[in-house]
Amino acid sequence: MKNIKPYLIVKDHSVSKEEFKLIYNDKFDMLETFPQPPEEKLSAYYKSEDYISHTDAKRNLFERVYHFIRSLSLQRKLKLINTFNLSDRNLLDIGCGTGDFLRTAQKNNWNVSGIEPNQEARDIANNKTNNAVFNIDQLLKFESNSFDVITLWHVLEHLPKLSDHMSIFKSLLKQNGRLIIAVPNYKSYDAKHYKSFWAAFDVPRHLWHFSQSSISKLTASEHMEIEKTLPMKFDAYYVSLLSEKIKTGKMNPITAFYQGLKSNLLAKSKNEYSSLIYVVKNSN
Repeated sequence: MKNIKPYLIVKDHSVSKEEFKLIYNDKFDMLETFPQPPEEKLSAYYKSEDYISHTDAKRNLFERVYHFIRSLSLQRKLKLINTFNLSDRNLLDIGCGTGDFLRTAQKNNWNVSGIEPNQEARDIANNKTNNAVFNIDQLLKFESNSFDVITLWHVLEHLPKLSDHMSIFKSLLKQNGRLIIAVPNYKSYDAKHYKSFWAAFDVPRHLWHFSQSSISKLTASEHMEIEKTLPMKFDAYYVSLLSEKIKTGKMNPITAFYQGLKSNLLAKSKNEYSSLIYVVKNSN
């Protein structure tokens, strides 16, 4: 892999300022961050006050926009999981951050569990959910066929053992349960426009960078099928705002809004939105 020409060279703008290569994986039509930090050292790359999913702070425009979008998306997420005709309502949210989605689901009669490796975020989440959130080692302690729905909201791209985790999720789902995966789409217009400045590359925290065919191939390898694919239209605006900051040093909200709008309009024909939600059915 070292001798393969990189798709892009991208800098870690948040923490280390190191450069990483994005290498194309033709088997899964995805990009891989290279080199990937050893698993035991990955946590160091999350040690930043700017890592928003680990805090409830609203100190600046980025954080206020993030929390505003999150508040809007919570009801959409709840509406999505409520559409499934399930006998039980057992939900597992992987990488649940500060627990807002779990709390929303719990208030709507879901039996919730969460996985969050960050101690500070986990403590906040447990205060919101009556201690329903665990460290990542709990993932192997759940019984097989325990959950009706497993959600990963912008989490799959962070998991170092991708194939192993997909197998675990498959084993934890009940028959006809749903795996919901939300990830950035490196084939979107905003990704192609901002290139190495695209905020959703977020190396090396994002180890994998997916396309629609990537998720199709990954889920098929576990004998699961994609039931439907949904756009996350707000992501185009938010990611463009962050990308403008990385590229120019300024927020440039008007330019970011224009690029986000253009991305969403161009995505209508091929569904290549900035981020996508995949609803995956465990039918076997």
